[in-house]
Amino acid sequence: MTADNPLEKYFRDNDGRLIHKWMHYFDVYHRHFERFRGQPIVLVEFGVSQGGSLQMWRDYFGDQATIYGVDIDERCASLDGPGTHVLIGDQEDRDFLRSVGERTGPIDVLIEDGGHTMGQQLATFEEMYPLVKEDGVFLIEDLHTSYWEEYGGGFRRPGTFMRRAKRLTDQLNAWHSQDDRFVVDDFTRTTRSMHFYDSIVVFEKGRVVEPHHEKTGTASFDT
Repeated sequence: MTADNPLEKYFRDNDGRLIHKWMHYFDVYHRHFERFRGQPIVLVEFGVSQGGSLQMWRDYFGDQATIYGVDIDERCASLDGPGTHVLIGDQEDRDFLRSVGERTGPIDVLIEDGGHTMGQQLATFEEMYPLVKEDGVFLIEDLHTSYWEEYGGGFRRPGTFMRRAKRLTDQLNAWHSQDDRFVVDDFTRTTRSMHFYDSIVVFEKGRVVEPHHEKTGTASFDT
Protein backbone atom coordinates (compact mmCIF):
# COMPACT_ATOMS: atom_id res chain seq x y z
CA MET A 1 0.00 0.00 0.00
CA THR A 2 1.17 3.53 -0.74
CA ALA A 3 1.57 4.96 2.74
CA ASP A 4 0.41 8.49 1.91
CA ASN A 5 -2.62 7.54 -0.20
CA PRO A 6 -5.77 8.07 1.90
CA LEU A 7 -8.00 6.44 -0.72
CA GLU A 8 -6.12 3.18 -0.64
CA LYS A 9 -6.05 3.30 3.16
CA TYR A 10 -9.83 3.82 3.20
CA PHE A 11 -10.25 0.87 0.85
CA ARG A 12 -8.04 -1.41 2.94
CA ASP A 13 -9.85 -0.46 6.15
CA ASN A 14 -13.33 -0.45 4.61
CA ASP A 15 -16.08 -2.05 6.67
CA GLY A 16 -18.87 -0.11 4.96
CA ARG A 17 -20.55 -0.79 1.65
CA LEU A 18 -18.82 -2.95 -0.94
CA ILE A 19 -16.10 -1.36 -3.09
CA HIS A 20 -14.52 -3.19 -6.04
CA LYS A 21 -11.44 -1.56 -7.59
CA TRP A 22 -8.31 -2.41 -9.55
CA MET A 23 -5.55 -1.62 -7.10
CA HIS A 24 -3.46 0.60 -9.38
CA TYR A 25 -6.39 3.03 -9.68
CA PHE A 26 -5.83 4.55 -6.25
CA ASP A 27 -2.58 6.30 -7.18
CA VAL A 28 -4.26 7.75 -10.29
CA TYR A 29 -7.21 9.02 -8.28
CA HIS A 30 -5.06 10.68 -5.63
CA ARG A 31 -2.73 12.24 -8.21
CA HIS A 32 -5.57 13.99 -10.04
CA PHE A 33 -8.10 14.56 -7.25
CA GLU A 34 -6.04 15.65 -4.24
CA ARG A 35 -6.33 19.37 -5.06
CA PHE A 36 -10.12 19.19 -4.70
CA ARG A 37 -10.12 17.86 -1.13
CA GLY A 38 -11.97 20.00 1.39
CA GLN A 39 -13.46 22.16 -1.36
CA PRO A 40 -17.17 22.77 -2.15
CA ILE A 41 -17.01 20.74 -5.35
CA VAL A 42 -19.60 18.94 -7.44
CA LEU A 43 -18.63 15.33 -8.12
CA VAL A 44 -20.53 13.00 -10.44
CA GLU A 45 -19.85 9.27 -10.52
CA PHE A 46 -21.41 7.04 -13.17
CA GLY A 47 -21.73 3.54 -11.75
CA VAL A 48 -23.01 3.36 -8.18
CA SER A 49 -23.08 -0.45 -7.84
CA GLN A 50 -23.25 -1.22 -4.09
CA GLY A 51 -22.63 2.37 -3.01
CA GLY A 52 -19.23 1.84 -1.44
CA SER A 53 -17.38 4.27 -3.67
CA LEU A 54 -19.89 7.03 -2.84
CA GLN A 55 -18.94 6.59 0.80
CA MET A 56 -15.25 6.58 -0.11
CA TRP A 57 -15.54 9.82 -2.08
CA ARG A 58 -17.40 11.45 0.80
CA ASP A 59 -14.64 10.50 3.20
CA TYR A 60 -11.94 11.69 0.79
CA PHE A 61 -13.41 14.99 -0.43
CA GLY A 62 -15.16 16.00 2.79
CA ASP A 63 -18.53 17.33 3.85
CA GLN A 64 -18.43 20.36 1.54
CA ALA A 65 -18.65 18.20 -1.59
CA THR A 66 -21.96 17.62 -3.34
CA ILE A 67 -21.92 14.12 -4.76
CA TYR A 68 -24.13 12.64 -7.46
CA GLY A 69 -24.19 8.96 -8.32
CA VAL A 70 -25.74 7.74 -11.57
CA ASP A 71 -26.87 4.17 -12.16
CA ILE A 72 -29.45 2.21 -14.16
CA ASP A 73 -30.28 -0.05 -11.20
CA GLU A 74 -33.32 1.36 -9.40
CA ARG A 75 -32.20 -0.20 -6.12
CA CYS A 76 -29.38 2.36 -5.99
CA ALA A 77 -31.93 5.10 -5.27
CA SER A 78 -31.95 3.85 -1.68
CA LEU A 79 -28.32 4.96 -1.32
CA ASP A 80 -29.20 8.66 -1.20
CA GLY A 81 -27.81 10.46 1.84
CA PRO A 82 -26.95 13.94 3.11
CA GLY A 83 -25.23 15.74 0.27
CA THR A 84 -25.30 12.60 -1.87
CA HIS A 85 -27.92 12.17 -4.58
CA VAL A 86 -28.49 9.10 -6.75
CA LEU A 87 -30.01 9.55 -10.21
CA ILE A 88 -31.51 6.54 -11.98
CA GLY A 89 -31.36 6.11 -15.74
CA ASP A 90 -29.58 4.70 -18.78
CA GLN A 91 -26.28 6.43 -19.49
CA GLU A 92 -26.60 5.62 -23.20
CA ASP A 93 -29.84 7.66 -23.29
CA ARG A 94 -28.71 11.14 -24.27
CA ASP A 95 -31.94 12.75 -23.07
CA PHE A 96 -31.30 11.23 -19.66
CA LEU A 97 -27.70 12.45 -19.71
CA ARG A 98 -28.86 15.96 -20.47
CA SER A 99 -31.27 15.74 -17.54
CA VAL A 100 -28.35 14.72 -15.32
CA GLY A 101 -26.48 17.84 -16.40
CA GLU A 102 -29.51 20.01 -15.68
CA ARG A 103 -29.65 18.55 -12.18
CA THR A 104 -25.96 18.77 -11.33
CA GLY A 105 -24.97 22.01 -13.04
CA PRO A 106 -21.26 22.53 -13.76
CA ILE A 107 -19.10 19.64 -12.57
CA ASP A 108 -15.67 19.71 -10.93
CA VAL A 109 -14.91 15.98 -10.98
CA LEU A 110 -16.60 13.38 -13.18
CA ILE A 111 -15.77 9.69 -12.78
CA GLU A 112 -17.08 7.43 -15.54
CA ASP A 113 -17.32 3.92 -14.07
CA GLY A 114 -20.68 2.89 -15.51
CA GLY A 115 -21.65 0.04 -17.78
CA HIS A 116 -18.37 0.07 -19.76
CA THR A 117 -19.86 -0.59 -23.21
CA MET A 118 -18.56 1.54 -26.04
CA GLY A 119 -21.96 3.17 -26.59
CA GLN A 120 -22.28 4.08 -22.92
CA GLN A 121 -18.76 5.46 -22.63
CA LEU A 122 -18.92 7.52 -25.81
CA ALA A 123 -22.38 8.94 -25.12
CA THR A 124 -21.38 9.92 -21.58
CA PHE A 125 -18.19 11.60 -22.74
CA GLU A 126 -19.87 13.49 -25.56
CA GLU A 127 -22.76 14.76 -23.44
CA MET A 128 -21.02 15.35 -20.11
CA TYR A 129 -17.52 16.55 -21.00
CA PRO A 130 -18.73 20.06 -21.90
CA LEU A 131 -20.28 20.31 -18.41
CA VAL A 132 -16.97 19.78 -16.63
CA LYS A 133 -15.70 23.12 -15.35
CA GLU A 134 -12.56 24.91 -16.42
CA ASP A 135 -9.83 23.32 -14.28
CA GLY A 136 -12.09 20.30 -13.67
CA VAL A 137 -11.30 16.63 -14.29
CA PHE A 138 -13.03 13.93 -16.34
CA LEU A 139 -11.73 10.45 -15.47
CA ILE A 140 -12.93 7.38 -17.35
CA GLU A 141 -11.91 3.97 -16.09
CA ASP A 142 -12.09 0.27 -16.95
CA LEU A 143 -11.07 1.03 -20.52
CA HIS A 144 -9.80 -2.52 -20.92
CA THR A 145 -13.32 -3.09 -22.27
CA SER A 146 -12.11 -1.26 -25.40
CA TYR A 147 -10.34 -4.56 -26.11
CA TRP A 148 -13.19 -6.90 -25.11
CA GLU A 149 -15.59 -7.96 -27.84
CA GLU A 150 -18.54 -8.50 -25.51
CA TYR A 151 -18.47 -4.77 -24.71
CA GLY A 152 -18.13 -3.69 -28.34
CA GLY A 153 -14.34 -3.54 -28.16
CA GLY A 154 -11.47 -5.27 -29.90
CA PHE A 155 -7.82 -4.57 -30.70
CA ARG A 156 -7.74 -1.52 -33.00
CA ARG A 157 -11.44 -1.93 -33.60
CA PRO A 158 -13.11 1.27 -34.86
CA GLY A 159 -15.61 2.88 -32.53
CA THR A 160 -13.99 2.08 -29.19
CA PHE A 161 -13.42 4.71 -26.54
CA MET A 162 -9.69 4.10 -26.65
CA ARG A 163 -9.63 4.78 -30.39
CA ARG A 164 -11.51 8.02 -29.72
CA ALA A 165 -9.06 9.00 -26.98
CA LYS A 166 -6.09 8.40 -29.25
CA ARG A 167 -7.62 10.64 -31.91
CA LEU A 168 -8.18 13.32 -29.29
CA THR A 169 -4.43 13.47 -28.67
CA ASP A 170 -4.23 14.90 -32.19
CA GLN A 171 -6.97 17.40 -31.37
CA LEU A 172 -5.00 18.52 -28.33
CA ASN A 173 -2.25 19.59 -30.75
CA ALA A 174 -4.48 21.12 -33.43
CA TRP A 175 -2.92 24.57 -32.95
CA HIS A 176 0.00 23.29 -35.02
CA SER A 177 -1.99 21.86 -37.92
CA GLN A 178 -1.06 22.81 -41.48
CA ASP A 179 -4.05 20.93 -42.87
CA ASP A 180 -7.33 22.78 -43.47
CA ARG A 181 -9.20 19.59 -42.56
CA PHE A 182 -7.71 19.56 -39.07
CA VAL A 183 -8.55 22.67 -37.08
CA VAL A 184 -8.78 23.91 -33.50
CA ASP A 185 -12.13 23.16 -31.84
CA ASP A 186 -13.72 23.44 -28.39
CA PHE A 187 -11.84 20.38 -27.16
CA THR A 188 -8.53 22.01 -28.12
CA ARG A 189 -9.49 25.26 -26.40
CA THR A 190 -10.73 23.67 -23.17
CA THR A 191 -8.42 20.69 -22.56
CA ARG A 192 -5.11 21.30 -20.85
CA SER A 193 -3.88 17.71 -20.81
CA MET A 194 -4.68 14.03 -21.27
CA HIS A 195 -3.14 11.30 -19.13
CA PHE A 196 -3.13 7.63 -20.16
CA TYR A 197 -2.82 4.81 -17.64
CA ASP A 198 -3.63 1.11 -17.73
CA SER A 199 -7.43 1.13 -18.29
CA ILE A 200 -7.82 4.85 -17.42
CA VAL A 201 -7.74 8.11 -19.34
CA VAL A 202 -7.84 11.39 -17.40
CA PHE A 203 -8.77 14.65 -19.11
CA GLU A 204 -7.74 17.80 -17.24
CA LYS A 205 -9.61 20.85 -18.42
CA GLY A 206 -8.50 24.45 -18.58
CA ARG A 207 -8.67 27.46 -20.86
CA VAL A 208 -6.04 27.03 -23.56
CA VAL A 209 -4.92 29.83 -25.86
CA GLU A 210 -2.76 29.47 -28.95
CA PRO A 211 0.78 28.56 -27.83
CA HIS A 212 3.63 30.95 -28.56
CA HIS A 213 7.38 30.70 -28.15
CA GLU A 214 10.04 33.22 -27.13
CA LYS A 215 13.79 33.49 -26.94
CA THR A 216 16.05 34.86 -24.22
CA GLY A 217 19.82 35.09 -23.89
CA THR A 218 22.55 35.68 -26.45
CA ALA A 219 23.04 33.47 -29.50
CA SER A 220 26.22 31.41 -29.55
CA PHE A 221 26.28 31.01 -33.34
CA ASP A 222 24.99 32.83 -36.40
CA THR A 223 21.86 31.27 -37.85
